[in-house]
Amino acid sequence: MNAPANVSRASRVQKIVTPAGVKAWLVEDYAVPLVALDFSFEGGAAQDPRGKSGAAAILAGMLDEGAGDLDSERFQRALDEHAIRLHFSADRDEFAGHMQTLTRNLDKAFELVTLALNAPRFDAEPLERVRGQINAVLKRESKDPDAMAAQAWRRAAWPDHPYARSPRGEFGEVDAVTRDDLVAAHNNLLARDALKIAVVGAIDAATLATKLDALFAGLPAVSARTPVPEVGIAGLGRRVLVDLDVPQANIRFGRPGLSRHDPDFIAATVVNHIWGGGSFTSRLWQEVREKRGLTYSVYSMLSTPKASSGLIGATSTKNERAAESLAVIAEEAKRMASEGPTADELDKAKKYLVGSYALRFDTSNKIAGHLLQLQQEGFAPDYLDRRNAEIEAVTVEDARRVAKRLLGDGRFLVAVVGRPEGLSAD
Repeated sequence: MNAPANVSRASRVQKIVTPAGVKAWLVEDYAVPLVALDFSFEGGAAQDPRGKSGAAAILAGMLDEGAGDLDSERFQRALDEHAIRLHFSADRDEFAGHMQTLTRNLDKAFELVTLALNAPRFDAEPLERVRGQINAVLKRESKDPDAMAAQAWRRAAWPDHPYARSPRGEFGEVDAVTRDDLVAAHNNLLARDALKIAVVGAIDAATLATKLDALFAGLPAVSARTPVPEVGIAGLGRRVLVDLDVPQANIRFGRPGLSRHDPDFIAATVVNHIWGGGSFTSRLWQEVREKRGLTYSVYSMLSTPKASSGLIGATSTKNERAAESLAVIAEEAKRMASEGPTADELDKAKKYLVGSYALRFDTSNKIAGHLLQLQQEGFAPDYLDRRNAEIEAVTVEDARRVAKRLLGDGRFLVAVVGRPEGLSAD
């Protein structure tokens, strides 16, 4: 799909519907004898029961730890012997799976994925091992300044909301998740009405339809997920300080953003690239790192979970220079909001964003992942052809108007971990 500009990427996407009604996007590609399958179910860690965060993460870790008559060791050996890559993951809003296989092992690969999704064992020994692995990560993150800053920011931004929790779970709650909870999460999340599928590789539509029906048709038709309430970002202008005896201050900052289907989202993408998203060329990089030497890294990004949206950023610096760093970030936000980008900045940003889009299509895995993401975001295949044209259509006037909308008065919710000099909690 990494085609010249005048060749349609969307035309290569087949939208198939199987006899059982399972829908998928397929790109046939016989350049190499591989098939990549990406799929997801809407409803990830945000569906974890109160007091049992980590249920979705544990479920993701358990699906390839034994299924059907294969215990964990035999299941993993079957994957290894046939060079099949299979893993599952859970983020806030999606429970996802990925499989990659050589075409000569296609039948075995789909057999194993089908077992994992439809007949997981949830045996006691691998359950304790997966739980222990997650707890080990959470314990390490509880002392990691960067992870602590992210956690403090989430909790202040989305209080009493599922997004306040880590998708991996909260330390102390993971142990409360039982086998019965995993069975319930499996039944609640893995249903056909919440399913999105993307397949890329050496497989035709008829063969794929048969495989997908065997894989997904036995799952419940309708999920039992709970709607996640929409939520804004709280605490604009507030600073949250977490005391930790480390030489550097780790900083998270954010403010409300634009939803993925907002008419101004594409212009906001360009503005963010100029302000903080373009790693070596952005204003934040130039002002905070290059001119003042305050940090090794500073960035911003547009965050668009299903129930919220934000302009989120991060940096780290010496404790004695944390206040200065935040002051520069705030000043650059106000300057962008009041003046917008220059014509030269806009031209360079658009060229980069258009040119770099091709990098999302240089492997089967990347293509499948991007096609799945577009479905999750509610786009049709024609977005593949529209996207660059929409980037190129952004004018200086558009960018200046959206910069004001995106950055507003320059106030952020800020979380700092460390012992920053000259800063106090608000």
